[in-house]
Amino acid sequence: MIPSKVDETLPELAPFVYAVQGRRPDDGTWCEAWTVRDVLVHQTGNAEELARVLRAFLAGTPVETRSFEREAPYRRMSDAELWAAFLTNCKQLTEVTAAAARALSPDTEVMWTGRSVKVPFFAEHMREELILHRWDLTGDDRTAVQSLTEPWMTEHSVVSVGRPLLIRGRADLDLGAEGQVEGRLRTPGTDDVVVTADAEGGTIRFAAPEGPATIESDAATRVLLLWGRRPADPTRWHSAAGPESLRRVRTLLGGY
Repeated sequence: MIPSKVDETLPELAPFVYAVQGRRPDDGTWCEAWTVRDVLVHQTGNAEELARVLRAFLAGTPVETRSFEREAPYRRMSDAELWAAFLTNCKQLTEVTAAAARALSPDTEVMWTGRSVKVPFFAEHMREELILHRWDLTGDDRTAVQSLTEPWMTEHSVVSVGRPLLIRGRADLDLGAEGQVEGRLRTPGTDDVVVTADAEGGTIRFAAPEGPATIESDAATRVLLLWGRRPADPTRWHSAAGPESLRRVRTLLGGY
């Protein structure tokens, strides 16, 4: 059973848990080359690292964010040990974020993966991870689509995580030879998400709709595209861009 305070802070935890429990650990997922167990390992490491960084900041001894090597100890655990670690880490993250909310202004800036984020980021980012990786398990079921459609998911993906999302994609493009990449991801009734990259770096921002969209889709699909994924139903998005322009934008949105 998930404690009530954990459920209040991470309301997406229970649907994620049920999705994992409904599958075998070695089943494949929509996240390329990852099994269900790989997803659970990743989430266990996410919860630990978010809590570790925020806890250290609260203690006045900030630490650098570790990369995915933090997952190695969990890969060596039995399935039962991994489940226990995952739930414990989510509980500890809830406790740390509650302590931070009491002690710090929500505008307090904390370093995370080489950039500055605000205190509410830490719980919100775990919520985002639970939604996205649940989709990796279930695909386009009703719960996944509803969660991905929430406006805060687009906001978080663009404002809080956007620039790191472009790093891997930029590395897969020959921007010195091909020049700048620019794409507009449009969901009717909202601002466009504009992504650009050149040899100097990449940007992602909201902008008023202008000119033709590179990709037009519903809100849930746009979040998936930002994370280098695509829905199972191809009718949920379309593009008027030529195949080469679309290829370059899709490569930039490589996700991870």
